[in-house]
Amino acid sequence: MRTPKVLFLGFALAVLAGCGTAVADENGPVWIGAAPPSEPAPSVSSPSAKPKRTPVGVPLKTTPVRAKPTATTTPTKVKHKAHTGPSESLMKTGDTGVALTFDDGPDPAQTPRMLDLLKKNHVKATFCVVGENAQAFPDLIKRIVDEGHTLCNHTWRHSLTLGKKKPATIKADLQRTNDAIHAAVPDAPIKYMRAPGGNFTDRFVTVASELGMKSIYWQVDPRDWEHPATETDGAHKAKIIHSVKKHVGKGAIVLSHDYAQPDTIEAYEELLPWLKGRYKLVALPR
Repeated sequence: MRTPKVLFLGFALAVLAGCGTAVADENGPVWIGAAPPSEPAPSVSSPSAKPKRTPVGVPLKTTPVRAKPTATTTPTKVKHKAHTGPSESLMKTGDTGVALTFDDGPDPAQTPRMLDLLKKNHVKATFCVVGENAQAFPDLIKRIVDEGHTLCNHTWRHSLTLGKKKPATIKADLQRTNDAIHAAVPDAPIKYMRAPGGNFTDRFVTVASELGMKSIYWQVDPRDWEHPATETDGAHKAKIIHSVKKHVGKGAIVLSHDYAQPDTIEAYEELLPWLKGRYKLVALPR
């Protein structure tokens, strides 16, 4: 008989409508009737768990990166022991003598003027030379050595970030500079290295030491490279003179530049006699 079957089917449908059931769909189960059960949070180990993504437009929290210094910025300040520079580089001569150091040359226009001035005043100094310039002007390297001055490696291209590179990169740069110097003067002693901008790092100092060079910083920096467009040449010269006279003392290493700094040459025309009258001026030992 068909009547009981119809009644039974009607009863079954009523039960299903109350409880809810799932019908397969290509996008997942579609629930009919009662609300679906709460979806459990995916387990960390579950293959279907999706990694959290950073919302678009929300920056990641990272350690701030220092801006790369330029030729007109102050070198990064690094904590160091008293009486030494960054990474324990030397900032004093070790005795009462004052050492004048000139960076970034040789310069075909200004270095000869500085050498003439030093010769006139019977003063020896230290020249921290850039490898590219040493290669371009070997005769000036020879003159520096012949006149009794000391040479210092100032890297190949004055890279302000070289100290952060891999040791092998630092070594190749310093060696290339030494090779350029020795191409001009084969037996020239090179016992010192100065990091461009004073940006020494421990690895920089270590590599230089492995090549037989001490790292030299400075105690006096008249910032002769800093010449604002609004500052006259006379004012710039006066600033250099005032700064050196104010800050120099026994044993100081003084930083200046012979590259592209005509006002520096003129400042030392006054400074050399003044310094000689008060201190023993020395080149760093060769």
